[in-house]
Amino acid sequence: MTERMADAPGGEEGGGAAGSPMVREDGTYETHPLRAPRVAIGIVQTPVRAVDGDNPEPGIRDNLAYLLNAIDKAQQTGGRCDLLCFHEFPLHGFAPWDLKQMLRVSRHPDGPEIAEIGKKAKQYNCYIALGCQMLDDDWPGHTMNTQLLIGPDGRLRARHWKQRNMRGMWPGVEQFTTTIYDVWDRYVEMYGLDAVIPVERTDIGNISMSSVQFEPELFRCMALKGAELILRTATGGCEWEDMRLTSYHNDVFTTIVNNCIDVHRENPHYFVEQAPKNNWVGRSAIFGPRGVVLAEADKFETKRRAVIDLEAYRRTHRIPDVHLSIYRHVFNAYRERYDPNLWLAHVPETRAAAAAYLRDKFRWTSAWQG
Repeated sequence: MTERMADAPGGEEGGGAAGSPMVREDGTYETHPLRAPRVAIGIVQTPVRAVDGDNPEPGIRDNLAYLLNAIDKAQQTGGRCDLLCFHEFPLHGFAPWDLKQMLRVSRHPDGPEIAEIGKKAKQYNCYIALGCQMLDDDWPGHTMNTQLLIGPDGRLRARHWKQRNMRGMWPGVEQFTTTIYDVWDRYVEMYGLDAVIPVERTDIGNISMSSVQFEPELFRCMALKGAELILRTATGGCEWEDMRLTSYHNDVFTTIVNNCIDVHRENPHYFVEQAPKNNWVGRSAIFGPRGVVLAEADKFETKRRAVIDLEAYRRTHRIPDVHLSIYRHVFNAYRERYDPNLWLAHVPETRAAAAAYLRDKFRWTSAWQG
């Protein structure tokens, strides 16, 4: 690992030892010794509460206090956990902010919120995973949807940037947050290819994190690089089967944490009744290899827990068996629907501006827009 890679969003300790192959030929993968043979995983399903984009600090303090209390409740009831997983945006929520507001809402890796969560991780000797819009000093003017892993020493262990946004899902608007694909050339130049799909090797297993949906190739690559625990997040909805199939196809453990229904305060963007009707909330889950459901939540605020024998799993587990010779010529012939790097020259300031910017850059119309 180079000194530069130590500072990369992929992780404080990078994805693998210097000089080690990204994917091994013998089906094995690099690991770190486990703290114990069995690992207790907790998923904590809480509400999503959007802060004021023009004055976010009071709301973020309130959400942070709620999150810290949720950590206490999760560790003090229903069995202790080595890993606690939260949803995509517990600190600031989600709303149709513009870029200026989103930059105010976004947090910094060295900020007080991350430090406070780190104190809880240290108190309970556990890892804590959550999503957050993040700032980075090397990327002024950009805000990145990032998955965070905080270690039991209280330090930020890994930052996994979202690899790509889903385009064409909502008519007339597009997400403008910066993903790896949006700044591909500069990202790879700065951090290297290993940081694109990072695997954090910890004493509770090899962990990859992402909020990407509908892209099974991404999670297959995580498994090929040795991921054992794939931590997925959502806010405002997810396809439950998409999450389960990550484990089913790749023989790994997968968590998905979505937000719960919030009956305690008004949501300015939809009625409470609409959320369960449209299946936008809940159903957080822990899946085992072959897609076995180890734990599942309903639509309300809750914690679910599963204990896995990771030591036994490692004795026989190998990376996926992929017959790439059959598929390589098809992937080599494929051209992406829109090119990478579009955010290097220009970051749109609103969701509508992002849609206008991208409109003539798509090679075909996505089925989402049907």
